Amino acid sequence: MTYELSREHEEFRRSVREFAEAEIAPHAAQWDRDHHFPVDVVRKMGALGLFGLTAPEEFGGAGEDGDFTSLCVAIEEIGRVDQSMGITLEAAVGLGINPILTYGTDEQRQTWLPDLVAGDALAGFGLTEPGAGSDAGATRTKAVLENGEWVVNGAKQFITNSGSDITSLVTVTARTGEREGGKAEISTIIVPSGTPGFTAEKPYDKLGWHASDTHPLSFEDVRVPEANLLGERGRGYAQFLATLDDGRVAIAALAVGCIQACLDMSLEYAGDRQTFGGPIGRKQGVAFQIADLEVMLHASRLLTYKAAAMKDAGAPVKDFKQAAAVAKLYATESAVTATRIATQVFGGYGFMEEYPVARFYRDAKVLEIGEGTSEVQRMLIARGLGLPVE
Repeated sequence: MTYELSREHEEFRRSVREFAEAEIAPHAAQWDRDHHFPVDVVRKMGALGLFGLTAPEEFGGAGEDGDFTSLCVAIEEIGRVDQSMGITLEAAVGLGINPILTYGTDEQRQTWLPDLVAGDALAGFGLTEPGAGSDAGATRTKAVLENGEWVVNGAKQFITNSGSDITSLVTVTARTGEREGGKAEISTIIVPSGTPGFTAEKPYDKLGWHASDTHPLSFEDVRVPEANLLGERGRGYAQFLATLDDGRVAIAALAVGCIQACLDMSLEYAGDRQTFGGPIGRKQGVAFQIADLEVMLHASRLLTYKAAAMKDAGAPVKDFKQAAAVAKLYATESAVTATRIATQVFGGYGFMEEYPVARFYRDAKVLEIGEGTSEVQRMLIARGLGLPVE
């Protein structure tokens, strides 16, 4: 069995790479230094069709010409030059568009999707809270139904694409009641930007991903119509878990882009840098490390696109969930290792912000954390093997 990309996917890869190298690569370092979120480039990504790769034509998407594998290709190629723009695309589609596309009513889809698919708007995914990260079932944000309106109170943190100039909404998990036995009933509510009481707080001062938009959110007596319930009441937690399965593969694709960048930079530097009368690439200590990058890249890419192919083929949920966790775990941990190796290859220069390798080093760590930590992935994999892991 092979997971090689089709000719159409490879042609698409070339077009995204050309865009990324022309429109993103020359500016990525400056955006990183300035902590600047480039809305104009987001709109250009939308014009290229990158936000509509999994959406039907009726909303401006690619329809039958797109698929989940195409989205992973795009994320990989954008992430190869800038991880900040890679996560912007990943979150915009996987966490912004897909929940509305999958669980929204016809009216919700018609209202929100055309602008999101076009790249004229972004949507956030409000799951994580100060006291409920990996333990998402411990959500404390509440939504009470009063006179045909949801009244939302609570807080979220680490939310991508949630406070930009073009953010149009955030979907928020909230406790809407209790089930038998005292367990929380968790539902998902659409909260449009600009709703009174909804505040995107000051953006985070992050270690990496400086050019992505990330905020803590607060909700104080936020009132939205009852019709803003996304999906079935009480199914919000299950909906977001399913959303995260897709997102884990997409994050793995972002990690593949990071590893590819590390390999490319290390190969070039090892050929150019001269010591002791020759290029450092002829030294086994350097050459073997770069060989390890090649191995990690191939393994990560195969695991990622195997999972993507399973998604496109409609594989059983249990099998896809396992494949997604395996891809996410291996690719993201490999990306962190790859940036360490690349920085070592560059020596002292790798510690200087003058070289992109330093930016990739800072950006990589969060890949092991977002959309399910490495520990969560190991737990899911162990459960998939039948182990009774708590």
